Amino acid sequence: MTIGLSTYAYFWQWSEHAPEPLSLTGMLADTARHGVSLFQICDYPPLESMSGEQLRAVRATADRLGVELELGTRGLQPEHLRRFLQLAELLGARLVRSMMHTADDKPDLDEAERRLREVLPEYAAAGVTIALETYEQVPTGTLVELVERVGDPHLGICLDPANVVAALEHPVSVVESTAAHVRNVHVKDFEFVRSPGWVGFSLIGAPLGDGLLDREHLLRQVRPQDRGINEVIEHWLPWQGDAHTTCAVEREWTAHNLEQLRRQRT
Repeated sequence: MTIGLSTYAYFWQWSEHAPEPLSLTGMLADTARHGVSLFQICDYPPLESMSGEQLRAVRATADRLGVELELGTRGLQPEHLRRFLQLAELLGARLVRSMMHTADDKPDLDEAERRLREVLPEYAAAGVTIALETYEQVPTGTLVELVERVGDPHLGICLDPANVVAALEHPVSVVESTAAHVRNVHVKDFEFVRSPGWVGFSLIGAPLGDGLLDREHLLRQVRPQDRGINEVIEHWLPWQGDAHTTCAVEREWTAHNLEQLRRQRT
C-alpha cells in the first residue's frame, strides 16, 4: 500500500483564488518534498488539453521525482474512457478512477455494464484498472452490483466513505459492502457543522482523526496495507475567508493527514 496525494489535496492552491496558483509540476514537486511517492491527478481539467509533449514532460518530472501517477475522471462513455487509457499509458498510470454518472449522462445499470465490457479488455491489455468511486449520485448497492456483474479483475471500487453521507448511506455500511472490491481509497475525514444562524448543517472536511470517519473500521475491513491498495489524501476544506489563510490551512491539513497515515502504518 502506498500513501498518495491528490489534486484535491491542493484544491485551493491550484485554483484561480491562490495568490500564485500551483502548476501540475508544482504539485508533483511538493508531493515529493513531503516524501510521498504517489500522486493522483483527479478531476483536473487542464490534463485533457495538454499536448503529447506536455504530457511526456509531466511523466519525465514524475519519474525524476520518484512519483507514481494515477488518474481520475468522470463518466463511462467508451470514447472518454479510451482517451483516459491513452493518458494513463502516456503517464505510466496503472489506475483510472471514474464515476458511473456525470451531470449530463446517467446510464442505467445495463448500459453501464455494456460500456465497461466494451473497454475493459483494452484496459486489461494495458495493465490499467478502472476504479468506480462511491458517491451520493449512485447507490452503493448499484455500484457493487455493477462490479460483480462485470466480474473483471481490472474493475473495482474507489472507496470514499465521506461522499455517501449526502445520500443518507452510512459510511460503516458502505465500507463493509464494498471492501472486497476496493482498489483505491480516498482518505478524507468529515464532520457536520451548523450553518450560519443555526439553520441546517453543512457537511465539510476535517483533519484526519478529528471528524466522523471510522478509520479503524475501514482499516480492519479493507486491509489496504495487506492488499496493496493505495490510499490517496483529499480534503474538503471550506473557504477560510481569504486565499492566504485557506492555502495555509490546506497545507497544514496535508502535513497532519500524512503524519496520521504514516503513524497508522507503524
